[in-house]
Amino acid sequence: MSTANSEQLSAQDGLKQAAATVAASQLGDGMVVGLGSGSTARFAVAAIGRRVQEGLRVVGIPTSEETADLARSLGIPLSTLAQHSRVDVTIDGADEVELGTLDLIKGGGGNQLREKIVAVASARLVIIVDESKLVRQLGTHAKVPVEVAQFGWQSTAKILEKLNAHPGLRMHGESAFVTDGGNYILDCAFGPIQSALALQRQLDGVVGVVEHGLFLQLTSQVLVGTAGGVNRLER
Repeated sequence: MSTANSEQLSAQDGLKQAAATVAASQLGDGMVVGLGSGSTARFAVAAIGRRVQEGLRVVGIPTSEETADLARSLGIPLSTLAQHSRVDVTIDGADEVELGTLDLIKGGGGNQLREKIVAVASARLVIIVDESKLVRQLGTHAKVPVEVAQFGWQSTAKILEKLNAHPGLRMHGESAFVTDGGNYILDCAFGPIQSALALQRQLDGVVGVVEHGLFLQLTSQVLVGTAGGVNRLER
């Protein structure tokens, strides 16, 4: 990796970290907090861990095994939706945020099923991103991850092809990537999405699709790390 690229990544990480710190500062004692997954969400979990070490009392609901391991290492008490069916706030990242609607594409880390279950159970969903993730139209840069059952995934992919999804099986080295739920992911390059709601209905109707990365009408707040500070977008 070149020095220029390293500096760019460091700058991006700094913006995400700033947004994560603001998100964690909004938490109060006694809250049940959904802990997102992926590279950006790790900054949020770290920020929450620092507040817990300072005396904040919260309970975390992790959305992946990786997040659970990180939270435990930071001393964040964990629980499950079976014990806490109502989550006060979930803090997570996103692959794209559509300006205006604050609709999302998520799942780059491969945990969109658990992330969506926790997001739907949450009173508030707070998203942290750097400004590069803001788009006028979903699908401008990001593919839509579609989690599918392993059984017959090739048949599911053929159905998605008819939706102009251009699905590609996500790999992990030489093998197919397997989610925490034991499923495969087909990354679907729809391009700019004219109607995310219509696409959501289509994907929800495909047999073999377990979940997908369209998170629509769920976001409460987006915290955007910029060179000038953290901007707040409210829905």
